[in-house]
Amino acid sequence: MVVVLLLLTMAVFIIQAKLPSDPVAVTLGAGATPARVAEKRHELGYDKPLLVQYERFLSRLLQGDLGTSLRTRTSVAGDIAHFAPATLELAFVSAIWVAIIAFVLGIWSAMRSFGSSGARMFMLAAASAPAFFLAIILILVFYSHLHWLPASGESNELQPVPKTTGFLLIDATIHGDGHAVWDATLHLILPSLVIAIVPAVSIARVMRGTLIDVMQLDHIRTARAKGISERQVVLKHALRNSMTPVLAMTGLQVGLLLTGVIVVETVFAWPGLGLYTARSLQFDDFPAVMGITFVFGVIYVVVNAIIDILQMVADPRLRGQTT
Repeated sequence: MVVVLLLLTMAVFIIQAKLPSDPVAVTLGAGATPARVAEKRHELGYDKPLLVQYERFLSRLLQGDLGTSLRTRTSVAGDIAHFAPATLELAFVSAIWVAIIAFVLGIWSAMRSFGSSGARMFMLAAASAPAFFLAIILILVFYSHLHWLPASGESNELQPVPKTTGFLLIDATIHGDGHAVWDATLHLILPSLVIAIVPAVSIARVMRGTLIDVMQLDHIRTARAKGISERQVVLKHALRNSMTPVLAMTGLQVGLLLTGVIVVETVFAWPGLGLYTARSLQFDDFPAVMGITFVFGVIYVVVNAIIDILQMVADPRLRGQTT
């Protein structure tokens, strides 16, 4: 993990160093003189050799300095800290959706019970639909037609409750504001569901295939011969043996979930890191984009390291193996 994170810092630095636009000139504005640009470049160390610049870049990263946004004129780390709670709250609810949908569809389709063919058809159709298409369909159905759920933002109020943690749902709960809790919950449903559907379906398809293979093993036949119900056979004997490939697929889906956040937050005007990234791209705010890229990369690497550990917990045979 440490090596991959180091390679990630190198990739981010090289991209930042080779960008066609001059960040110093963009920072100072079009009216800056060449002498002022050269002075600022020397002040920031951009006239030093790349190796020296990389060392300074690593030093700043270790201190939590991700640079200054060209759009907001504030530190990128500060912007990320401001917008991260909304994205983390959305990601947490999406993860709950992923777990529920993947678990239900994976087991339901593998047991070949009533409706399992419909579950397989739904998985095939949902896996083929891009996030922005699902978002538009759900908005048309649940907002425009049924008027059940809101279509944008995280609340109907600009400042529903005082900020304590930055997480709207938690802050509303802390302050005992039931109306704000309900409002925040309604606003979370559509965007979190859109983010969750494609990863959940991908995980469910892997779970189904693995469960079908495991159900053919000898110990499963023995359990059936003892008269154990099919549901108990699946949940108590087959499911744990199926978790290794499921966890591996879960780690891969984290990357898609992170990219889905950018699209979904833009469609739903969700005030998080995804919307911040989209607006930064529109204004060629490369420090902000690189900062978000680095943060998302770190999250992806760390989550996959945790997934590796969980695989060893689920399957003791993996402990002590080297790859």
